Amino acid sequence: MKFFRLLWVFTWKQALCCLFPGIIFISLALTKLVEIPFIARYDLLLIICLVTQIVLIKFRLETWDELKVIMIFHVIGLGLEIYKVHMGSWSYPEPGLMKLFGVPLYSGFMYSSVASYICQAWKRFDLNMTNWPNIWLVSSLCIAIYANFFTHHFMMDFRWILIILVLLLFRKTYVYFKVSATQLKMPLSFSFLC
Repeated sequence: MKFFRLLWVFTWKQALCCLFPGIIFISLALTKLVEIPFIARYDLLLIICLVTQIVLIKFRLETWDELKVIMIFHVIGLGLEIYKVHMGSWSYPEPGLMKLFGVPLYSGFMYSSVASYICQAWKRFDLNMTNWPNIWLVSSLCIAIYANFFTHHFMMDFRWILIILVLLLFRKTYVYFKVSATQLKMPLSFSFLC
C-alpha cells in the first residue's frame, strides 16, 4: 500500500513539475489542429507562453528567481534556434509577426520549459546529489556538448560519444529525492536515460 501512495505522490509532483512543458506541448498540438482566425499560430503560441508564465507567477507555482532562470534558458534557446535555422537544420515556414531572424519568439520557451521542469523538480523533490564528478571534467564535457551542437555541421558528429562520456562520468553520482517523507535515490546516469 505504501508503494502505491508513494507512486501517487510522485506522479502528482511530476505533473506539477510538468505544468509549463505540458501547456506548451498541448498548445503546439492544438494550434496545429485548430486554426484561430486573425492571429498567426506562432504569435498565438508566444501569447500562450507569456500568459502561462504570468499565471504560474501569480499563483506562486513559480517564483521570480525561477522565472529569471527560465528567461536565461529562453534567450539561450532562441539563439540556438536561430543558429539551427540559419544552418538549414529546420525552418519555421508559417507566418508570424513575432519572429527574429526567421525564428518565432515562442521557440525559446521550448527550451525554457526544460528550465521550468528542473526548477520545479529541484524544489518539489528536495533534490540532492552525491559523488559529483570533478568540476573541470564536467565543465569540459559541457563545453564539448555545446561545441558539437555547432560544429557537427562542419565536421563529424560526436553526439553518441558524448552521450557515452556523460553516462560514464556520472556513473557514480546518485540523486536523492523525497516523496512525502520518504527519501529515495537513483543513479543520475539512469535518470539521464529516462
